[in-house]
Amino acid sequence: MFEDRKEAGEALAERVAAARPERPVVLALPRGGVPIAATVAERLGAPLDLLLVRKLGLPGHSELAAGALVEGDPPQAVYNPEVLTMAGLDERDFEGQIADKTQEIAERRARWLSGRAPVDLSGRTAIVVDDGIATGATVRAALRGLRARAPAAVWLAVPVAPPDTLERLAHEADEVICLDRPRDFQAVGLHYRRFPQVSGEEVADILARFDTSDRRPE
Repeated sequence: MFEDRKEAGEALAERVAAARPERPVVLALPRGGVPIAATVAERLGAPLDLLLVRKLGLPGHSELAAGALVEGDPPQAVYNPEVLTMAGLDERDFEGQIADKTQEIAERRARWLSGRAPVDLSGRTAIVVDDGIATGATVRAALRGLRARAPAAVWLAVPVAPPDTLERLAHEADEVICLDRPRDFQAVGLHYRRFPQVSGEEVADILARFDTSDRRPE
């Protein structure tokens, strides 16, 4: 069990650094992943950015994810084909949702990153960080959507996740780093002694410390 996100971030940062990623960019899944990702980015001397993902709910049953929209230029829609087949729908049925979710993503980037453009991932190691994973549905969509941004490699780094979820995600990432893989996993927060919600203000403050325009010379 981790004391808090600070302890988890420090331990994860050391493990990621030991793996020696080439030209890394750290991408946090907000909001809980941001404090941990910041520690990893600081340890690597890498840019920190957000990876914004919004669920695409099944029409009439919004709680059931038919897919997800992943930030990009343009945003990438990733679907669950089994759900589409079950519902008798295709990708055209989500055009309205995609427009709405694209706007939501833009609003969140404006609020948390002052509208700064996403870091260019071309030829770099994109390291996706969260404070833990349960089912992995959002993370799986994020990893698939990232491929359209042409990174050299896609890594996933988290403090805790169940083994079966990690096994599924291993097919989506080039490298998976996880500190704790409990078989009796129930919820991410149960593996931290202190697990407060991360506010939008905290996200903005953390990101303000990083130059996401990545102007540093190679």
